Amino acid sequence: MAIAQRTRMNDSYHYLPKNVGEIVVRPFSFDFPEDLDPLWVPANPVRSHFFNGVSLTMPYLEPYLVQTSREAAELIDDPRLLEDMKAFDGQESRHFECHRRLNKLLRDNGYPEFAQVEQRLKASYARLSKRSLRTRLAYSAGFETMTNGFTTWMIAKRRSLWRGAERHVTSFWLMHMLEEAEHKTVAFDAYMAYSGKYLPRAFGVLHGSLHVLGYGLIGMFTALKKDGRLRRPGDLARLVREMCVLAWNVAPFLLHGLSPWHNPRDFKDTDWMLEWIAAYKKLPEGELIPLIDTSDPEMPVPF
Repeated sequence: MAIAQRTRMNDSYHYLPKNVGEIVVRPFSFDFPEDLDPLWVPANPVRSHFFNGVSLTMPYLEPYLVQTSREAAELIDDPRLLEDMKAFDGQESRHFECHRRLNKLLRDNGYPEFAQVEQRLKASYARLSKRSLRTRLAYSAGFETMTNGFTTWMIAKRRSLWRGAERHVTSFWLMHMLEEAEHKTVAFDAYMAYSGKYLPRAFGVLHGSLHVLGYGLIGMFTALKKDGRLRRPGDLARLVREMCVLAWNVAPFLLHGLSPWHNPRDFKDTDWMLEWIAAYKKLPEGELIPLIDTSDPEMPVPF
């Protein structure tokens, strides 16, 4: 099987330097409180439950990304890309382990209905795992295109999005996103090394992004329905506003991803992200990652 697939590798692929010098696999040392309120963004249940819904996808999405990466690694021989892929796998594995802990608290603290959404996710990713390696790599590269948009939005707009929000969840999400930006070239490079064909990659942008967003919205609507908020004009108006803000900030990255000339290296990393990465290097080994002060109007890097 591997020999047959190897004949489909992209002989024109050439490795390019990453935007960052190193992809670091860090521990996710966030000790979420047992009594965590699922409505962790004050006075904004829509935003809380949207990100709760997206969190539900992660323990299914990210193992899928890792497995796809490991299969592709058996066929790729560039040592620099293989090193990046190994670090990508390590970061994604840390991410979904932490999301799994968070999701359990969301279920235990008022939303057992999330378990039904997770069952649907489990079945969906089991089906996706049977698709061709090219399709799965395109999905991975497409999803990572969207996360670059999320990272830029969530960091640049952190003062308005997360002011007064629960510190553990806010800190976790922002660290997760900046690591997504740190390894933003890897899934794209793996796809280009394996195939490089434009149309399957462009379809992967829509496939990966809309699949994850779709299930995130299912989780959000599940919670809002339980809360009885889908019939309240104020909550419906907030829902429309939140989705418009999401589309306004993330859609340009998806459109760029649909371009034949797309490369994630085209997007500059935010100064806040680079400052966080530099400050983390000075954190004593074994010390917990400090939490972001969401009461500070500037929400500076917490080191």
